[in-house]
Amino acid sequence: MNQVSNSFACKLLYQAWQDSGLSLRQLARQANTSHATLNAYIKGSKSPSTTTLERIIDACGFTLDIALRPRIRFSNGVPRGEELAAVLALAEQFPTRQTKTPPLPVFPRIS
Repeated sequence: MNQVSNSFACKLLYQAWQDSGLSLRQLARQANTSHATLNAYIKGSKSPSTTTLERIIDACGFTLDIALRPRIRFSNGVPRGEELAAVLALAEQFPTRQTKTPPLPVFPRIS
């Protein structure tokens, strides 16, 4: 998949362009693309490749960091909702009132 979604790319490019303070022609020159092509990307009538998108974002003075993270649905075979319920049940077993002055740890004396 070498092309990025038009709506994602045009919104991202428009925001980067606006935040860069560059004119469209200045940005096109810095990104090594034509003014017309850059305008088409920003309007969403043309979709840039991921490499082109990254190059234009870079010319705006930004970096594009995209990362995929796995969903966490199970931990050790236990669904996450059940694990959270077990943790909350355990937390209910602890006293809710604290003493006015909590006990301080005793540290050994250093000579």
